[in-house]
Formats: sequence, C-alpha cells, structure tokens
Amino acid sequence: MTASKIKFIATDMDGTLLDEQGQLPAQFPALFQRLKSQGILFAAASGRQYYSLRDTFADYQDEMLFIAENGTMVMHQDKELYSCTLDSASVPDIIRQARAISGAFIVLCGKKGAYIETQDPKALAEISKYYHRCQYVDDLLSVEDEFIKVALLHFNGSEAHIDPVIRPVFGEDFQVVVSAKIWLDVMNKVASKGAAIHHLQQTMNFTFEQTMSFGDYFNDVEMLKESYYSYAMENAHPDVKELARFSAPSNTEDGVIKAVNAFLDAELSVAK
Repeated sequence: MTASKIKFIATDMDGTLLDEQGQLPAQFPALFQRLKSQGILFAAASGRQYYSLRDTFADYQDEMLFIAENGTMVMHQDKELYSCTLDSASVPDIIRQARAISGAFIVLCGKKGAYIETQDPKALAEISKYYHRCQYVDDLLSVEDEFIKVALLHFNGSEAHIDPVIRPVFGEDFQVVVSAKIWLDVMNKVASKGAAIHHLQQTMNFTFEQTMSFGDYFNDVEMLKESYYSYAMENAHPDVKELARFSAPSNTEDGVIKAVNAFLDAELSVAK
C-alpha cells in the first residue's frame, strides 16, 4: 500500500470523537488498527486529565500519544514528552479570583492529579467524567504539586459567567480559553494543544502538511491551526468551523471515524 500523506492524527474527545454518552465509537478498534498498519500516529488531544484518557484507551495506551489537559502535558507509554506548567506563585491569585464567582467550581490540575475543595454532588459527577485521579482537599491553596491548569466549571455557562471575570484580570499573562459550554481553563500563556503538536512535529519527524486534527470548540483552535488537514465537526462552534479547512459529520454520527476512513480510502483509490 502506498504510504499515506498523513503521519499523525490528533482528535479532541468530548463533542468530537466520543458519542453523547462519552463512549468511543464501536468502529474505533478497526480504525486504530488501520492507522497502525500504515504507520500513522494517533493522539487523543483533550482537556481531560491524562489518567482519564489513559483509562478510556486502556487497550491502546502503549501505542498512542496523549495530549492531555488542553496541551499542557504530553505522555507516551507513561513517560512525559512535554509539559507547560503554571508559575506556582501565580496560582493562588487565580484561585482567589475564581472563588469570588458565584456558582463556580474549581479544579486545580497538577501532574500528580487533580484537586477540588467542593463536595457538591452535581459538580462531583461532572468533574469525575474528566478527572479520574482527583482528591478532595480542605484548601486548594495548601496543595503542593507542579500545576498545569486551573479548570473552572459553571453550570450556567462558562462563556457568560466565568470568562468576563477571569479574562480581564488574567487574559494578558495567561492562556484563558473557553473549553466547553460549562468549562473554562487558565493555563500558561504559551500552552495549547497546538503548541504541544508543534513540539511533536519537531521531535517525532512529521510536518504540518502531514498532520490531521479534529475539534469542536475554542480549545481546539490552535491544534487546527497546526494541522493542514484541519477538520471541524458538524456540531462545532460556528467560529471553529470558520477556521477549519475541512468538515466532518457530527460526533453523534461517528464523524471522526468516517472522515479518516474516507481520506484513507481516497488515497488508496488514487494509488490504484
């Protein structure tokens, strides 16, 4: 078989690869084997914690890459390939500002795990979807770890209720990104899924032209910009659709699976 034009595929998880129940598509095992047979690297690129992603891809974890916590940490075979941490001295200011937002919940994300100071049942149910190694503490300001992200949750909408408070204070010095309808992340100014992919391009011998990625929300923007084959899901935010070169069916229609298979089938047809 003729070698593929692409060498690396990265896909967001929620709203992109996963279905509405947060499950991998039934056709994913077959696609993964197809990519493996053609020497194409596969990466999960998500705001989710590394330990959560590793559990989701338990059957493939040693054969793929994990771009976790919105690009602040890249792992392969349980080894760190890249990280982009927060200045620990600045973290207390972010936490104090977030505490002042009515209805907001804070997840302090470190390399060793995530930390919360809420016991609200609804918040715990939402947080547990994305953070499988999560610890309750009395005071987030007392935690010691290497911090990579502060994730903020608001059930009435992060863009309306968190962003207007956090961005004016921290937007110049930090990466502030609305990562989902009810989530917002504060990270190192240069941190993003795109920065992580750029690092991998430099260290793993593939180029911008050989990169394919899939996303649906604002935390995917830099990743799409680092990929020639940039796909926005049919269910993506309109602004994300504007910047992607290609489109894929929605996550509820196994859009990632269909788009990748269609691309590889087209290459095979040309080769014949």
